[in-house]
Amino acid sequence: MKTRHFDRIGNGGIAFTELGFGTAPLGNLYRAVSDEDANATLEAAWRVGCRYYDTAPLYGLGLSETRLNPFLRSKKRDDYVLSSKVGRIMRACPPDQRTGIGKFFDTPSRREVYDYSYDGVMRSFEASLERLGVDRIDILFVHDVDVFTHGSKEAAEQRIEEFMRSGYYGLLSLRDQGVIKAFGGGINEWQVAQTLAERGDFDLFLLAGRYTLLEQEALQSLLPLCQKRGIGIVLGGPYNSGILATGPKPGAYYDYTEAPQDILDRVARIEAVCTRHGVRLIEAALQFPLLHPSVVSVIPGGQRPSEVESNRSLLDAKLPSALWADLKQEGLMRADAPTA
Repeated sequence: MKTRHFDRIGNGGIAFTELGFGTAPLGNLYRAVSDEDANATLEAAWRVGCRYYDTAPLYGLGLSETRLNPFLRSKKRDDYVLSSKVGRIMRACPPDQRTGIGKFFDTPSRREVYDYSYDGVMRSFEASLERLGVDRIDILFVHDVDVFTHGSKEAAEQRIEEFMRSGYYGLLSLRDQGVIKAFGGGINEWQVAQTLAERGDFDLFLLAGRYTLLEQEALQSLLPLCQKRGIGIVLGGPYNSGILATGPKPGAYYDYTEAPQDILDRVARIEAVCTRHGVRLIEAALQFPLLHPSVVSVIPGGQRPSEVESNRSLLDAKLPSALWADLKQEGLMRADAPTA
């Protein structure tokens, strides 16, 4: 698989495979997955060439990191890139008080405690090292200082302030000491990523679903800023929670919930253009973000080996340049979206 070398500050950098693996589904997101099936999926990702794995304490309340542990023990540490996140501490609690009831299934009984302080960052980092069973993590992302998570712009701004006053300096220190290679933000909204980029010395943003075949608003200002500053983008959620993989069928998911009619209609129009060019919607969706020079990897995730293998095969599809031209002509893609 092709790799993209990222070295913003001259510390040797990171070699990202174009297709990475996001492990939220292995935290039993939306349905329970057995340990055996989770490991088979991870091994399938390795087999098809994925060498970048992203996780977080939130995913399964530690379960995702724990499941990576035996898998990673069988690999040479220099053969893969690993990222996790900070901003939440997992606390043991009674089962009926755990975080994510109805979203994460069959997880440890833990509840999240938001902590974007210096000490919170360090505690989260240490706990992740223990759960993962590794001696280093390459990238740490501050997780979810956004409106989607905290419920309002005011609440998100409070979390950003808490982090920038304290936890930010923890990540800066870890990078300056060479403990981690890079740090950034794992964010659901490009506007929040831009706020962070304007206030600090960030290397990367893991942007969930905000630069896709369906959405390119980040081209307004965030992505030009990233290009200017040499900031890389890991693109999570390239299918916008599913609709760009399943197509606009009834019940299709967009942004973690059922897609509204206007989104269904827009995706139907995009799919029609793809069909005219003999291209599957899901092929265009996976390859499109990689056409932007700031994007270092796309991480769609998966709960089954077949999903991982399918994602890998999508990268090999040959897409005609006329597809992107027609999408722009019909107003279904921003004119300034890089397509070559």
